[in-house]
Amino acid sequence: MQNVKTDKTACETDFSFDTPFFCYDDKQLLVKWLTSPVVLEFYEGRDNPHDIEKVTQHFYDRNDEVTRCMVELDGQAIGYIQFYPLDHQTKQAYGYDENEVIYGTDQFIGESALWNRGIGKLLVRAVIEYLIHGKGASKVVMDPQSWNERAIRCYESCGFKKVKLLPKHEMHEGELKDCWLIEYSPS
Repeated sequence: MQNVKTDKTACETDFSFDTPFFCYDDKQLLVKWLTSPVVLEFYEGRDNPHDIEKVTQHFYDRNDEVTRCMVELDGQAIGYIQFYPLDHQTKQAYGYDENEVIYGTDQFIGESALWNRGIGKLLVRAVIEYLIHGKGASKVVMDPQSWNERAIRCYESCGFKKVKLLPKHEMHEGELKDCWLIEYSPS
């Protein structure tokens, strides 16, 4: 697990996606956030709370190309972000050229008292910059559920555009939900 840090008091955003970080306290925070009905309403679903074992399986015991990061604000962990290169199958399903470097990302602010303060926008903009300039991505994509208008507004304000509706794409609270494939392209 890695840390992503920001210091809003300095009026600058300092996100780093290169600092290795992994500790038991992070697992406890993920459990706290992923048992909160307020957070689960938007991420994972209220019918899918995560205990320590599920957090370990879902976020730690993985051998994949996903970079997982804790998000910090003023030295306190406040959320989670992950990003990953799209695999061949996903590129094909979404209609992308196999040779393009495309990254996907997922994130949430776990401290709901910090919602609607622009922190999500700062985080999304920072990860876009990192993936485009640091990883050579030609596009960054997400697939938010179509009903999550607050998240979609945040992503659109960061330059994402709706590409296509993905019907019954993601299981959430016992029901397959429609998602939007959204894309950021620097060109």
